[in-house]
Amino acid sequence: MDPKNIVDKDASFFGQPGGLQTLFFTEMWERMSYYGMRALLVLFMTASMQEGGLAITVASATAIYGLYTGGVYFMGLPGGWIADRLLGGQRATWYGGIIIMLGHIVLAIPSEASFFIGMILVVLGTGLLKPNITAMVGQLYSSDDDRRDGGYTLYYMGINIGSIIGYFVTGYLQENAGYHWGFGAAAVGMALGLIQYKLTQPKLKGVGEKPAKPMSAGAAKRSWAVIYLLLAGLAVVTYLALTGVIIINPVAVAGNVAIIFTVIFFLYYLSIFLFGKLTRNEMKRLGALFLVCIASTMFWAGFEQAGSSFNLFARDLTDRMIGDFEIPTTWFQSLNSIFLVTLSPFFAALWINLSKRMINPSYGFKSAIGLIIMATGFIVMFFASQAAASGLKVAPYWLVAVYFIHTVGELCLSPVALSAVSKLSPKRMAGQLMGVFVLTYAMGNVIAGLLAGGLDPENPQAMPELYWTIFMFGVSVGAVVFVLAFFTRKWEKLPPDDGEADNDDHPGAVIDANEPVSKP
Repeated sequence: MDPKNIVDKDASFFGQPGGLQTLFFTEMWERMSYYGMRALLVLFMTASMQEGGLAITVASATAIYGLYTGGVYFMGLPGGWIADRLLGGQRATWYGGIIIMLGHIVLAIPSEASFFIGMILVVLGTGLLKPNITAMVGQLYSSDDDRRDGGYTLYYMGINIGSIIGYFVTGYLQENAGYHWGFGAAAVGMALGLIQYKLTQPKLKGVGEKPAKPMSAGAAKRSWAVIYLLLAGLAVVTYLALTGVIIINPVAVAGNVAIIFTVIFFLYYLSIFLFGKLTRNEMKRLGALFLVCIASTMFWAGFEQAGSSFNLFARDLTDRMIGDFEIPTTWFQSLNSIFLVTLSPFFAALWINLSKRMINPSYGFKSAIGLIIMATGFIVMFFASQAAASGLKVAPYWLVAVYFIHTVGELCLSPVALSAVSKLSPKRMAGQLMGVFVLTYAMGNVIAGLLAGGLDPENPQAMPELYWTIFMFGVSVGAVVFVLAFFTRKWEKLPPDDGEADNDDHPGAVIDANEPVSKP
């Protein structure tokens, strides 16, 4: 049964296929879970025992945070494979949501062991749900359906609404009821998402119902055996760590994981060059894409300070009082989502108007500009941390300015980078290269956690120098990418030798630089 032919005429959800309603609300509640966790993790781990936290050092807490966020993106690779070969997108999304909900229920139990077990469950569940629900959005449309862009715009709106709900609800509960109430709220949200998913699942009309490339019965059985073995190994290591049989240094683990992710990225990219039977044009186009990947990794390493060092800065070094009301720490992170919703239409219009004037900067240029803009946000933090080092709490507008600058950088880089993967990848390798590109998120997040370890609010005198270093490094990498883009811009315009990638081949192909950015 071809879902393209089924959903063509369906316009029951604001003129879009009814299945978009199912995916919209499921993703909205899942993003509430993810961004609610993002808001609370570092705060909970660094809070004192009296405050209901774990009293972990800033370096260890931010390293764990980096491993968590990096792990979420990395697990999307096996999660996508499991859907394509074993479960299908619908069942993968359903089981992923259940695992996320169970993870938050475990997180709501006030103990150190339940915290780490719950966090592992959320990582596994998100890795199974996130890539597959995004892929199913693209499969709702036929290749010539002009509603696709509008559908993704609506879908991205759900992502940002979910993130805003996550920040506000968990932040309020953390301040007024305790951290574990915030963790538990995400379980309620995910349960609501699962209920509506099951009730409206018929609207998907076969999309993602079966694996795209199913394995034979024997191969599937062997694959499940390997998966169960890996999960059992993870359970054993977790048990040994929680009982103190083995000692895990989070900072050392994060450093090694960053190296492993980087090696995997380079080896995978190199293997495509060596064994992908690429033509000369394809090699050059992938060379241009490699430049975008470097910019993306560096961008997220800086941008993801939001959930770690910026979060701690808001809690400990920012004057959050407005009259008699104290702004919850986590609400500052919601500024990014609010600015995204507000600014996205303006950036969409900007790219369109530039194109009409025959001004269309290359992917490399746009990525470099996004990286440099993000890096300039650390100048603001440099001055803010200097004020904090004097012993005074700083005004909240410093963080508001940083989040605004970082959002502008995100709008310049994130949708452009996804579009680059779509346009520059050979059609036969589109899915593989989207998976490789996801590694830039994973690498960036782990690096962000390691960087944040040096930004301890109890030692604000050390902050200005580190913020300045991050600024200089980001601008330097951005400048190098900008210069190299003069050469790669010609490569981007080379015609693909195997035809343009079909938009239905992978989720990234439907994301155009003119569309609003999604939260990755």
